[in-house]
Amino acid sequence: MKFSKCCALVLLSGVAGCASLPTSGPTGSQILKSAEAPEARLPISVVEIEDVASLPVDPAPPAGELQDLPPPPTDMVGPGDVLDITIYEAGVTLFGGSGSGSSVAAAAAAAGYDPSAKAEHLPASRVDDEGYIVIPFAGKIHVLGRTLGEVSSMVKKSLARYSQNPQVLIAFRETVTNSIMVGGDIARPGRLVLQTNHETLSDAIALAGGYRGEARDLTVRVLRNSRSASYRVSDVMSGSARDVQVYPGDRITILPQPRTYTVLGASGKVDRLPFTTSAMTLVEAMGSAGGSSPYMGDPKAIFVFRYVKDEAGEDRPVVYHLNMMKAGSYFLAQRFEMQDHDVLYFGNASANQPGKLLQLISQLFSPIMTVTAAVQTVQNSSN
Repeated sequence: MKFSKCCALVLLSGVAGCASLPTSGPTGSQILKSAEAPEARLPISVVEIEDVASLPVDPAPPAGELQDLPPPPTDMVGPGDVLDITIYEAGVTLFGGSGSGSSVAAAAAAAGYDPSAKAEHLPASRVDDEGYIVIPFAGKIHVLGRTLGEVSSMVKKSLARYSQNPQVLIAFRETVTNSIMVGGDIARPGRLVLQTNHETLSDAIALAGGYRGEARDLTVRVLRNSRSASYRVSDVMSGSARDVQVYPGDRITILPQPRTYTVLGASGKVDRLPFTTSAMTLVEAMGSAGGSSPYMGDPKAIFVFRYVKDEAGEDRPVVYHLNMMKAGSYFLAQRFEMQDHDVLYFGNASANQPGKLLQLISQLFSPIMTVTAAVQTVQNSSN
């Protein structure tokens, strides 16, 4: 009898301490009240997700980070390029004509020159840092920013007073100017020559053998003239606006950067979780988190905390609120796309405190109740 009274006293004291039970975080009403309070230090915006129009829009690609430049000619000459130069001469020759025979005649005829012309193949000429090449008898010629056709005309003009109607053919042996550098988690890192100057990021990745790993976990970083921008590989490969056009001189690096979101509050787990798909929705995020706890959670209080850039490019905090007790919210949550570093919060339900107390008492005193039942059984058997 004394033992039963003791248990009753413990239960009464537990009920009296109900208000002081630990919680997993604020309730939904507490969050909304604190976010909208005039004295709040952060200018927090609260968005009620009640229809399709209230869903957050897909953020635009970074603006102004990469300079939008028109593509240059594919045969533009610049420092580091190596040129093959062939000079055709008819009649009295300046260079003596090291080339002869049917192959030279055929090449000359194909180029529209006199078949009797002799050809001189000059040693490979590298464009120096200042944009000059050196031609025998003509000296230094500034070719920086010129096309191959323009360089041919310049060399021909410089030799006109030394040779009888020279004809000049110039081709690239090695191209540096019209190329990009590709590195990181790519199959074939290195220098990639652009053939059309209309290639996009996805084209560059494909030409370099493709990326390594999961697209949703990779970021492609583009450095152009001291400016940079980063895009998700999954977005680039999907053909979105983030598949920007590359430009000669770009440095492209693919880096591992898995996207994650954090789960807090009255959920099945409190953890930082990775994205399981390239475009993860709120429904999928809640499922991976285990959903709202039946003992502590409030389905009417589902929140997503996120920083959103305003028109000035500044980050501002935004809280999205969904009431999952409404059937329409489940459809809206399928259209709500999660972003990297989002915080998914399951609101605590104040009405569930008595249930939480009973669960706590059951866990604490179940061994005592078992002993009490055993004692009563022994007493009954002895009587």
